[in-house]
Amino acid sequence: MDIKNQIDTFSRYSKVSRETIKKLSHYEKILIEANKGLNLVGNSTISQIWTRHFLDSSQVIDFIDKNDKILVDIGSGAGFPGIVLAILADDRKMDLKVSLIEKSKKKNIFLTEVIKKLNLDVAQICQNIFDMKKITADVVVARAFKPLPIILELIHNKVINSKKFFVFLGKTGKKELDLASKKWDIKYKLRMSKTSIDSFIVEINTVKEKI
Repeated sequence: MDIKNQIDTFSRYSKVSRETIKKLSHYEKILIEANKGLNLVGNSTISQIWTRHFLDSSQVIDFIDKNDKILVDIGSGAGFPGIVLAILADDRKMDLKVSLIEKSKKKNIFLTEVIKKLNLDVAQICQNIFDMKKITADVVVARAFKPLPIILELIHNKVINSKKFFVFLGKTGKKELDLASKKWDIKYKLRMSKTSIDSFIVEINTVKEKI
């Protein structure tokens, strides 16, 4: 799919303004240039940024309501989904504060450049999340971060006051959830991804360790 068709597909699903499309196009250019020296996204997806990364990341915005004020993206990497969600929240005039947690100093330099050039109100935390004491947020998101069992341990041990925790899962997602349910009592909603029939987004509301 060429870039024009990708942007048309993204616009059809997201229904954002032309100004937001321009902002995302700027993000795309910064990412392509930075990816020459940093392993931000796989080379096989660099020509499909609008669908594989922008559209995929954007799906969560529809499940965030007006009472959600703080969103934390763990292991943000190239800014997916956190940067995309911050851009879409601004487009929708949502009062949502986005924070990115990323341990890599090099990736944080990239994120700083994106935030500055796109004039985004986004906070950065350059730290290993496993070294942090607690995370307070209404919404937490994780995409291409860690295996589900590690993420569930993280939710249980680190996250407080979170109403929703969104995890992007691949084709083994259902099997991962079934296995995780042997150890954890999980209340969740499973949604099919718009970008792949083999992928899912799971919205986790509570995680309790089974006794």
